[in-house]
Amino acid sequence: MRIHRTLLGSLALSAALSLSAQTNELVIQTKKLGAEIQPTMYGLFFEDINYAADGGLYAELVKNRSFEFPQNLMGWKTFGKVALKDDGPFERNPHYVRLSDPGHEQKHTGLDNEGFFGIGVRNGQEYRFSVWARLPEGGTAEKIRIELVKTNSNTEGQPFAKQELMINSKEWKKYQVILKPNMTEAKSTLRIFLASKGTIDLEHVSLFPVDTWKGHENGLRKDLAQALADIHPGVFRFPGGCIVEGTDLNTRYNWKNTVGPVENRPLNENRWQYTFTNRFFPDYYQSYGLGFYEFFLLSEEIGAAPLPILSCGLSCQFQNTDPKAHVAVCDLGSYIQDALDLIEFANGPETSKWGKVRADMGHPASFNLKFIGIGNEQWGPEYPERLEPFLKTIRKAHPEIKIVGSSGPNSEGKDFEYLWPEMKRLKADLVDEHFYRPESWFLSQGARYDKYDRKGPKVFAGEYACHGKGKKWNHFHASLLEAAFMTGLERNADVVHMATYAPLFAHVEGWQWRPDMIWFDNLNSVRTVSYYVQQLYAQNKGTNVIPLTMNNKPVTGAEGQDGLFASAVWDATTHSYIIKVVNTTDKMLRVPLTFAGLKSKEVLTDGTCIKLSSLDLDKDNTIEQPFAITPKTTTISILKDALDVELEPYTFAIYKFTKTTK
Repeated sequence: MRIHRTLLGSLALSAALSLSAQTNELVIQTKKLGAEIQPTMYGLFFEDINYAADGGLYAELVKNRSFEFPQNLMGWKTFGKVALKDDGPFERNPHYVRLSDPGHEQKHTGLDNEGFFGIGVRNGQEYRFSVWARLPEGGTAEKIRIELVKTNSNTEGQPFAKQELMINSKEWKKYQVILKPNMTEAKSTLRIFLASKGTIDLEHVSLFPVDTWKGHENGLRKDLAQALADIHPGVFRFPGGCIVEGTDLNTRYNWKNTVGPVENRPLNENRWQYTFTNRFFPDYYQSYGLGFYEFFLLSEEIGAAPLPILSCGLSCQFQNTDPKAHVAVCDLGSYIQDALDLIEFANGPETSKWGKVRADMGHPASFNLKFIGIGNEQWGPEYPERLEPFLKTIRKAHPEIKIVGSSGPNSEGKDFEYLWPEMKRLKADLVDEHFYRPESWFLSQGARYDKYDRKGPKVFAGEYACHGKGKKWNHFHASLLEAAFMTGLERNADVVHMATYAPLFAHVEGWQWRPDMIWFDNLNSVRTVSYYVQQLYAQNKGTNVIPLTMNNKPVTGAEGQDGLFASAVWDATTHSYIIKVVNTTDKMLRVPLTFAGLKSKEVLTDGTCIKLSSLDLDKDNTIEQPFAITPKTTTISILKDALDVELEPYTFAIYKFTKTTK
């Protein structure tokens, strides 16, 4: 009886697989070369949210290094005789501290800095302490002692790295010394003692790892920058979204304040400081140490086209309903000039005003800027009436620059439907679409761009992520649906020219928004499943779309397609076919791949399969388990022009074959 039931079960399974094979066959038309896939197709969006810049990608370890926070000593603790002064050497950062002898040999003067959720350092690595200092009362030399100490330590030998530094000039001068910790500590404190009997002034107190990305002195945190490079992004959008607008015009992101000597870049209030009272960080400011020069340089070093976004004169419309909070159209002249000056900064010759600023910072050659965005996600008639003068002026002066407009904050609806025709009327080169949406939206949008106007502006999917319903945090299922949705981006590469997940970074103790692509603490970082989805697309984008169908229809997760999404590309550089298939269901599916149109002497070889899969839909990579879910690669063989695939539940798979001739 058991044997009989087993046989019946096998026959039933065989019949089910046979039926599945008939309905789920994916046919790839190898001879129908489709749209070119832009080099910018998959990229990165950076915004200083979740401590992504100061305390994150920007490797500075000292908070409020120039004493310019509104509470000037926020982040610092002082002891002994410390006075705050405001006539320092840097015009836009005038504050500094004066350390004086406390008047008793058993007392001490100095100050502690808490860093960003502590100061993380590693055993045996080098850290460059620097400070601008002078002897205000003259004399030949005074001394300070710099220490790294364990936070809240009651043990003897509390300092675990220390150096002394002689200050020997009555004029402001930069001094530096190297600290080399003898232990790894995630939450240490930087302590500075006045170690002699005189008086010393200190300004712009800084501590950087020597081993930054590419060794730059005002550099980036190496592991975080490397994670960006490892994606192989085609475009890098910066400096953000809402911070471009600012909570008000006074706090908008002003690129001109972010270039030139780092000591003289003024502080800016971060609009994410107080946006969410349940994630409130009153000490969240922008030092502008990570500025437009550093963004352009990073773009160049990771091989991505830079895409800077500038204010259009509208402050954040979510937070400003009074028309007086925005720049009148007739007063946009300085904002438009900022855009022209930015193009000159990026591309102009060394002899030009802003090209010289770039060259003086260390980059005489052009950054080869080709794109610029005006406005973030503004809406209503206020936006196109301000965008229009930007478009006219920039196009007249720089017809070679492509301009990105916006379709507002939503993926559909009244504002979206109003702005798209306006962007067509103004002939924007690309239109930035944003969509943070739940699972149902991503499952329903596989064919989103199939019917877009092929003659209108191109699409930049500038901010998107699956926000699970009741699960607005990183988890595998959200990432899987992002992978499914991206097959539609790829299939419509003639319309979609750029796409960037958002947000990019989040500090585990300092986040305001989630999910995010890369999480980090003071010493470690983790690449989420969403990161690997983006990386797999970017590293396998190919050069041309090729048709892939099921029952003569695109595979978009539509009714009757068993929850499958798929796309196919040809890569002319490697002579490879690359097929992406996503099974969004809880069933094992038989999905035969048929490569139609191969000539008799053409052979598919070097088969590779990459899979990203998990049966635990709520799981993701974490700081504690950074490799819980990662892509797995195997070699596969194909019989002539067909591959019989059984695709596991909840799996994103990539199949790659090289085409050779017998």
